[in-house]
Amino acid sequence: MAEVQRSEEESPGTVASTLAPELPPVQPPEEPEPPRVAPPARVAGGVPAVVSTMKHAWGEMGAVRGTRLLLKVNQKDGFDCPGCAWPDPGHRSVAEFCENGAKAVAEEGTRERVTPDFFRRWSVAELSDQSDYWLGKQGRLTHPMVLREGATHYAPISWDEAFALVAEELNALDTPDAASFYTSGRTSNEAAFLYQLFVRQFGTNNLPDCSNMCHESSGTALGETLGIGKGTVTLEDFDHAQAIFVIGQNPGTNHPRMLTTLQAAARRGCDIVSINPLPETGLNRFKHPQEVLRLVGPGTALNTLFLQVRINGDVALLQGLGKALLEREVAQPGTVVAREFIADKTLGFDAYAAHLGAVRWEDVEEQSGVPREQILAAADILARSERTIFCWAMGLTQHRNAVANIQEIVNLTLLRGSVGKQGAGVCPVRGHSNVQGDRTMGIWERPRPAFLDALAREFDFEPPRHHGLDVVAALHAMHEGRVRVFFALGGNFLSATPDTEFTARALRRTRLTVHVSTKLNRAHLVHGRRALILPCLGRTEHDVQATGPQFVTVENSMGVVHATRGAVAPASEHLLSEPVIVARLATAVLGARSKVPWMSLVEDYDRVRERIARVIPGFEDFNRRVREPGGFFLPNGPREGRFTTESGKAHFTVHAMPRQELEPGQLMMMTLRTHDQFNTTVYGLDDRYRGIRGGRRVVMMHPKDIQERGLAAGQVVDLTSHFRGETRVARRFVVVPYNIPRRCAATYFPETNVLVPVDSFAEKSRTPASKSVVITVAPSVATEALGAGPTP
Repeated sequence: MAEVQRSEEESPGTVASTLAPELPPVQPPEEPEPPRVAPPARVAGGVPAVVSTMKHAWGEMGAVRGTRLLLKVNQKDGFDCPGCAWPDPGHRSVAEFCENGAKAVAEEGTRERVTPDFFRRWSVAELSDQSDYWLGKQGRLTHPMVLREGATHYAPISWDEAFALVAEELNALDTPDAASFYTSGRTSNEAAFLYQLFVRQFGTNNLPDCSNMCHESSGTALGETLGIGKGTVTLEDFDHAQAIFVIGQNPGTNHPRMLTTLQAAARRGCDIVSINPLPETGLNRFKHPQEVLRLVGPGTALNTLFLQVRINGDVALLQGLGKALLEREVAQPGTVVAREFIADKTLGFDAYAAHLGAVRWEDVEEQSGVPREQILAAADILARSERTIFCWAMGLTQHRNAVANIQEIVNLTLLRGSVGKQGAGVCPVRGHSNVQGDRTMGIWERPRPAFLDALAREFDFEPPRHHGLDVVAALHAMHEGRVRVFFALGGNFLSATPDTEFTARALRRTRLTVHVSTKLNRAHLVHGRRALILPCLGRTEHDVQATGPQFVTVENSMGVVHATRGAVAPASEHLLSEPVIVARLATAVLGARSKVPWMSLVEDYDRVRERIARVIPGFEDFNRRVREPGGFFLPNGPREGRFTTESGKAHFTVHAMPRQELEPGQLMMMTLRTHDQFNTTVYGLDDRYRGIRGGRRVVMMHPKDIQERGLAAGQVVDLTSHFRGETRVARRFVVVPYNIPRRCAATYFPETNVLVPVDSFAEKSRTPASKSVVITVAPSVATEALGAGPTP
């Protein structure tokens, strides 16, 4: 349980004290056994990845069913992986999946079931005492379930009754803005389009989504500087890049298929520079599991250079790279700076150059934690590369200065003219399979007028024009009683959001919480006065409607829209597809107020795509083009050398270098995933690549920081975060010595989301700053050591 001490102007005491004593706990129980710690793995992939894949796939689904499903993953006639959004190659292998993709498929395709009998046996309080891992392993949800006011157990409910209950609550609200409608990146384009249409016909733009918590900073930064909130490269560009910079990203765990692309680049001589606080195995060496003859041996070396930056020292480091390039240009005029490109295509270069001229190398080294000679070595690579790709993920997007982080990458890209040509550009790597497509479909609390105008013309209604609530604003609105109904189309909202205890109190102050889900998760156990669980089809399952079998579409990280078709029978005859759930919900709530033929649309998803084609630019002739093998690219001006800002040019930007001022004893903590995890879904308790097995409640620290605090490897400690006079406490974590910069720490989420303040977020994008959390570490109330183990 996290504790929060607030300032005197607010309610003093702990969060726990504000909760009624009979309420079940928000956080999972402490782990009974200490983790086992060994040195990190030296190579990613290989035989261990194959063994892990088969263990999860066959263990969850059985050998025959598991093999059948895996051979359909990411195939042109199969289904899109429920995991990450890395794009598919044009020429696909028989096995087009990675280890963690196989885990995602196994998690959805499991033979285990959560039936009404399960809920009769287990109360909400009893389920709350189980771990997130245990909850997920119980299997697929089979029936719609309701938790009535004052009840201790979920009970079955018919679909008609469930939709009537939601309609009753929504239509009783004083204003449509008293409801909030969340979406996860698992949702298909068709479901997302219908969902936002329903929400806007209901009368609100309250559409917080998982983008708010991950790549919102990327969209904001790129939209301002390049004119589009997406990346500018294709998968083919990686075959032509001379240098690839991977910043704040761990592909080996979060996007393992990217390692195949990086391996091919490294083998042809492309320089790969990784910038990250932790050295990650997946960027060190890689053995492709399908290259049988190479499974013995050291694997392919990927990194040309590794820069171990301090947590949130990225602006300083990137400004150091820019400064080094400008100094080289002064010494050798015309050899580094893309003068013609800058003059023709950009604005703001002089201010950028003047700013870097005033930046001191001493400040760059101090704030980045990287020696000048290493920065110069990276600048050498950047200077000799005519075609450079910059990749990043949430290591850059979840800081207060996240937008500045990404815009400094854009500055370097423009400085070298590395955008709008083959083998060059920017590449934010999305972490969920259709999070980018959801935004394209209109899942956004701040819709553009042109999109609303198109909706109005197509569906003959006037959409709301005022901005809605993002995730942070929705949490405050629920907490303050302004939002009374919370509806989630996918996701695990409680565990994904910051400030877990604050989120729990917010949810508990609503009249109704509704979750459309495939599996049980902790969000179902922290609820409003009434709660619904609505089970839906998974990506792997057949979707058959009135006109026959259906398919849906998704958009990957590089703007390719393609089809995905289920391959096996549904886990239960009572499941509905997400498009059908949205259509039936809209019919129940809106009734005669809506002229949209909701049920006709979902009888044949081609009808939904016809409407999308008439509303969203780039989707013209949608139904024909998406049936072409591999799908189609959406328009991308910057990719083609046309910057779609208001000025028609790309923009250099100027940012003050953030200064991290830690008080004595404080550390800067970031949250991250284990190798047995995707977002909040925990597949197992091992982080194989980092050498940590059998436990998740760990804090990774530099050995000298451990020593200075009088601590020891394996000691049980409490973590306290500090923000604007507030403290939050997460108890009983095990100290693990690790190769991490001084005065930095790393922990796993969602266990330490309790330490992330709800009001600590990125400027402009409002993405929670989950990777910039100031903490102190002290011996726990129970100070026994749980076993030290070797120092990784």
